Amino acid sequence: MRVSISTGLTAKRKDRDRQAKRIGAAPPIEEAIRARAFELGFDVCRFAPAEAAPAQGERLRAWLQDGAHGDMSWMLDTADRRAAPRALWPEATSLVMLGLNYGPETDPLASLSQRDRATISVYARNRDYHDLIKGRLKQLAAFMLKRAGAGNAKVFVDTAPVMEKPLAQTAGVGWQGKHTNLVSRDFGSWLFLGAIFTNLRLAPDPPEQDHCGSCRKCLDICPTAAFPAPYRLDARRCISYLTIEHKGPIPIEFRENIGNRIYGCDDCLAVCPWNKYASAGREAKLAARPEFDSPPLAQLARLDDAAFRALFSGSPIKRIGRDRFLRNVLIAIGNSRRLELAAEAERLIDDAVPIVRGAAVWALGRLAPARLAELRLQRLAAEPDETVRQEWRQAA
Repeated sequence: MRVSISTGLTAKRKDRDRQAKRIGAAPPIEEAIRARAFELGFDVCRFAPAEAAPAQGERLRAWLQDGAHGDMSWMLDTADRRAAPRALWPEATSLVMLGLNYGPETDPLASLSQRDRATISVYARNRDYHDLIKGRLKQLAAFMLKRAGAGNAKVFVDTAPVMEKPLAQTAGVGWQGKHTNLVSRDFGSWLFLGAIFTNLRLAPDPPEQDHCGSCRKCLDICPTAAFPAPYRLDARRCISYLTIEHKGPIPIEFRENIGNRIYGCDDCLAVCPWNKYASAGREAKLAARPEFDSPPLAQLARLDDAAFRALFSGSPIKRIGRDRFLRNVLIAIGNSRRLELAAEAERLIDDAVPIVRGAAVWALGRLAPARLAELRLQRLAAEPDETVRQEWRQAA
């Protein structure tokens, strides 16, 4: 998401700056920006030159050439602009990199053992952080330009072609760990990132060094072996990708290892040893809503489109839609080992959407194979979708 802001230098502003210089009252602009960022609720504010992380473009292109981005075609489409800040906006000279702590209050992996309930990634248990951060970045950019008396700025929050994590490392916010996510010595794995590009010249902060050492906990815990090597992620095997970005049926080879994760995965984040320095986030709007804390799978399986939209209004979960969401819920039901949930799977075999019907067939076959066999001949003959027919054949 991008917002452009600009302002002109006024005579009144010039006079105030001259007076401030004479009496030595004005702090450096970087100090003023940082102080305002903290007032707005950000936990980290650091600066980098717009030439930051030039080598990342080569790594990005190699990753895309391997096809590790899966269905995320927009990453290929925007690769040239994503490769460097100035490729996106040639006027940029400095970057302001912001971090907002969203550390959980409880163990985010605790619900994985509750087989009749769902596990939702920590970042999605309340409001969509894009909306929250965008508004605050706009306020900070406006303050910054007013304080400088001139300049332009563009605000970015995740959805724009910006490589936030390597840029944040260049600014000293943290470093990209072996799981490719950002790690902070102060906040562990739990920082939302935002960026302001500006043509103001701001003094850069020193970059952060890699502190992973020989640790490989994040790599070893991955349920689907999504890391072919340290610092390399194959999104096609990643549970976050499979449950959020992937639009088709989830490949059978990954379904069992998904467990009850219905939206995202926090395993590699949660096991990082640097989390021992982390604290719970202080932003109330990002605190977990009770209804998103291990909700019952049976309850989620009964959501129609209207109920889904109402429940997840303002949540990032809403963007995947009811159909993909129910696909994920049915995978979790199939992994639950709870026979009482077989009825939910059987009911959804008649759903209007093929991706839901196919996941329901798989789930019922896991929980009640004899019942699936009873239904097979009639349903297979009547099934209009080839993908769903294939699910019936594989489940038989």
